[in-house]
Amino acid sequence: MVAPAVPEYIPDLIIEEDIESAVEARNDALQTIRELGPPDLVHLIKQARSGGRQSGVYHHVTGVDASSSASLAAYVNTLVYSPNDKTHKVISGLYCCYNAFSHLDMRVEVKIPGGVESYCIDERGDKRVASEGLWLETFLCAVLRAYSYADDGSGDGIKKIIGVRRFDPITSTEVEHKFLDAAERLFFKGPQLGSDPEIQAPNVVSNHLTTGLLNYIHTTGRYASGINLFEKLRTRDIEVSSLLARVLLSADEEVQAVKLLHDAVSELPMDYSLLDCQSSFCQSKNRLDWALECAKRGVTAAPSEFCTWAKLAEIYVGLEQWDLALLTLNSCPMFTYQDKDAPRMPEPARVILPVLPESILDEIDDASQSYDSELVHPSLRKLHAAGYKGTFLKAYSLLTEITAKIGWDQLLKIRSQVFVMEEEYRSEKQTGTQHTPANQNASTIALHSPSPQVNGASPATEDHDIDGRPSIATTVVSEQSNGAPKSATLAADESIEKPNQTITSEEVKASSEEPSTPNNATYTQFHNKRLCERWLDNLFMVLYEDLRIYTIWRTDMARAKSEEGSTGSEYRKSAEEWEILGELAERLHHGPEAVEAYQSCLRVRFGPKAMIGVLRHYESAGRVGEVLQAVIRLVAWQYRWYSEFSPALLRTVRKLIESEGAVKVRSIVQATSLPQPVLDLTHHYVELCASFRSSGSDG
Repeated sequence: MVAPAVPEYIPDLIIEEDIESAVEARNDALQTIRELGPPDLVHLIKQARSGGRQSGVYHHVTGVDASSSASLAAYVNTLVYSPNDKTHKVISGLYCCYNAFSHLDMRVEVKIPGGVESYCIDERGDKRVASEGLWLETFLCAVLRAYSYADDGSGDGIKKIIGVRRFDPITSTEVEHKFLDAAERLFFKGPQLGSDPEIQAPNVVSNHLTTGLLNYIHTTGRYASGINLFEKLRTRDIEVSSLLARVLLSADEEVQAVKLLHDAVSELPMDYSLLDCQSSFCQSKNRLDWALECAKRGVTAAPSEFCTWAKLAEIYVGLEQWDLALLTLNSCPMFTYQDKDAPRMPEPARVILPVLPESILDEIDDASQSYDSELVHPSLRKLHAAGYKGTFLKAYSLLTEITAKIGWDQLLKIRSQVFVMEEEYRSEKQTGTQHTPANQNASTIALHSPSPQVNGASPATEDHDIDGRPSIATTVVSEQSNGAPKSATLAADESIEKPNQTITSEEVKASSEEPSTPNNATYTQFHNKRLCERWLDNLFMVLYEDLRIYTIWRTDMARAKSEEGSTGSEYRKSAEEWEILGELAERLHHGPEAVEAYQSCLRVRFGPKAMIGVLRHYESAGRVGEVLQAVIRLVAWQYRWYSEFSPALLRTVRKLIESEGAVKVRSIVQATSLPQPVLDLTHHYVELCASFRSSGSDG
């Protein structure tokens, strides 16, 4: 088993230009922290052993035990004596850990030689006494931050903040008991921590504390511990039933979960979290008719929450009621994405990121090279969908799912049937025809009105291939006319129709203020249509660009393959371009093409995002050996960047152990022809599952 990285010395990661400038920057940022707060800051002051000038170094860390000043001081002491640096000595160290409940920055200052002083700093910079209650809150926040800032395996979290050491905050059942006890005592303070960006108003069951708890339970498979916690909390507030039901369903206790949901909904018929859980369960059983009724009631219960509308749209997609799906999507309340609290540090004098010996592996060494935008074609750099997060990411995913099922042409057709198009609005406006206003609106049509025409068109008008799928959704290569090949760009422009503009509510309001336009005028041509929200109109344009680039890529690929035999040339792209194309195909729900692009990226150079994409494919195909090969490399890459904890990779290992057994998993890992220190990193994940007594750990 690999020894935890905490006792091991890592050379200075970031060297300051001015001493304590990092601490001053953290002090200044305390007033702007919104939610869980940034990773912990560890700051050391060094001095040459011969005397002379002092220097400041620092790094960030997550997952260190923050239950007391002694545990934080112990971490600082592991950094004091360096076996590699014989010329300098550490004369003081400062550990800063944010308490998001009380909005205080807990500080532990270690003087060498000397003593330890613990205190806290408020938003104004004033010192306060650090009490036992504050340390309990700090411990819980530290665990939640460790899960929140952990990388999902793709490397995005690691690349966002440099110089962060990530440790597993819960490595034994003893620490788990401590964590769950703190969560129970502070549970009803959870809304103070904020919530995920898709939630408008944090509540008892939707906040960062409940998200962290569910994440921990699903990562480690400790369902019994989660059930025990939520059953105790449910006696104090019945709203907790939705969390208990989710854990019961994950633990395959469906009968008990359904009974619980029935009883809870009988007492709280308009609790949207319970209704969402019911709806998701019905979806999993393919009873979309039941799921639809639950989702409709959920929207009625919480009309200002995005998740209720998104769930309703998702069910309409499953029912293939495309027009109502679009109308529901149009009614979703969209929220500006708020990213996690990230440290804002002054420009350092130097950044040193040494390679740890345990993670040395030839095939991932070149992955440390920085992203080179010059190697990426401009058309791939400007794909806006790649930057979507929060509510916009979910809405775009639903839109692309519809497109994958019915095709782009059919989507545009339905769009023009349910939304007022700019051209027809201008034309009708010129006639000045007035009509009695229709007593309907976009927010209620999807809830109370039947679909005027299911799927937006009669079956006779739909164009399908032999296999029943729409031709435009699966067409990736344009036909050649008269034997003459077209350019990929021209072929894409011809096969992918550019969407016309809809008329937005802003434009209607602006035109209604003109003297020539009668007040409250509506028009005969579209009394059954709705105004498209500007953000949804933008999503259509972004989707068009995604489809256009995708079609160009697949056309070029097909042409290169057909010419490869005669010319010997092959289709070449940089690793960065292959990675972007893989993400593009994944966004558009073209799984095989995404895997093909990711594998092409890995042939050029290792990339964690490409590897995690291939890993998902291997998992779905049940290819255990290939999954473990990918996990070994991802774990090594994570460790190279000082991260020995990734919940996503731990969950993958745990599921493999549950299905195949720990002995088989260990044997496959050990049989791999890679350096033993690299294999030991993955063995550490396996032994962690054993310490939690996960299913399959004994055999």
